[in-house]
Amino acid sequence: MQLVLSISPSLLYPLHLVKDVSREELTFNNQSSDQTLIDGTVGGNENAFRILVDRFMDEVSRTVTGMLGAIPEVDDVVQEVFIKLHQSLHSFRGDASLKTFIVRMAINKSLDALRRMKRRRRMQPWTTIENVELAAATRSDENLDTKEDSQILRQAIDSLPEKQRSVIILRLVEDMSTEETARVLDIPYGTVLSRLKRGVERLKMELGDATVLR
Repeated sequence: MQLVLSISPSLLYPLHLVKDVSREELTFNNQSSDQTLIDGTVGGNENAFRILVDRFMDEVSRTVTGMLGAIPEVDDVVQEVFIKLHQSLHSFRGDASLKTFIVRMAINKSLDALRRMKRRRRMQPWTTIENVELAAATRSDENLDTKEDSQILRQAIDSLPEKQRSVIILRLVEDMSTEETARVLDIPYGTVLSRLKRGVERLKMELGDATVLR
């Protein structure tokens, strides 16, 4: 599943984080390793950070949108993730992959946003994303390509407890393995399996005959 999210450059690269870098100054590129880019960012090379943002934007955007729905707050949360990343790279020890490190940040920032939103108002439905499906888990006899179906599916996801929703998003939308999901959420392997099972069962209950989960 791929969610298309448009984020303005000013949100993606906050001015206080990223400066213009001339072509002659470039010492990093898209083939640079994660660790090389981390070292460059920590050393003050903002182009290295720009490449890291480009490299992980899709994962962060899909994760945040999956957790929150396609609502205006998504842009702010995505920005928060990358600002936090810039501030935290000096403490990255490599115990897990950089992708795991970043997706964990995206989940945590999304949970923070959900709690803020719950205090202010009821959750908003997912109404602006077309052709919604849960990859490899959610199927229907007809494509979920109508506004009504999208709302039903989004509301079903929103009804999940936060812990189950996190697992559903990582396992079924981000298509992470159970082991990767456990590392991102910092929970035991068996806990991922049990939350996934309960989450899928709850989605089945919420969606009824409209969608077959397998």
